[in-house]
Amino acid sequence: MEEAQVKKLRLKKVRPKSRYETFTDWARETAEVITVPIGLFLARLGLHPNTVTLLGTLLNIGVAVVLATGRLRLGGVLLALIAPIDAVDGAMARAVGQKSRFGGFLDSTLDRICEAALMLGLAIHYLRQGAAVEIILILVALFGGMMVSYTRARAEAAGFSCKVGIMTRVERIVVLAAGLILGFPTVALWVLAVGNVATAIHRILHVYRQARLEGR
Repeated sequence: MEEAQVKKLRLKKVRPKSRYETFTDWARETAEVITVPIGLFLARLGLHPNTVTLLGTLLNIGVAVVLATGRLRLGGVLLALIAPIDAVDGAMARAVGQKSRFGGFLDSTLDRICEAALMLGLAIHYLRQGAAVEIILILVALFGGMMVSYTRARAEAAGFSCKVGIMTRVERIVVLAAGLILGFPTVALWVLAVGNVATAIHRILHVYRQARLEGR
């Protein structure tokens, strides 16, 4: 039994890895035909990638305010329009050679703030409506989303790979924007709540399996 497991592990090691570890990686590289030219243009205007990151955060907070007023479909449209900015700062940093560890830290930190702001905006709207189910879904989705990010950060700090899961940031934004635009925000919240928690659990188990293999 042990020998069979070892053979399986060896086969896994020799199999060619997929070029993209997550849908986010694929989307980011695919979008570079647009984000790189935009980033270069912004660089010529004298903007720094970190400035673009801050601008994206302010725009997301603006969308959160729109959601708080109850204009959910408008908020979804605005979210879809500003979402690409999340990829512009990174593409810009790589294109002009201004990539830095602080820039990566700032981008990741502000991403969490953006998600929290959007969920807070929705929560304010549903609090006014007295919608208890939606409030619970928002809290679960927010908790799950934070755990998705935390598990990856903690795992990578410990030397493990942890990019697995179906609900990374890009997927979360797509689901939320689509739900708002199409008029199914509650459905979107269900998908986010279940998907985020499932992804966090998936990542915990993924790291656990790596730790066990490392122990052997």
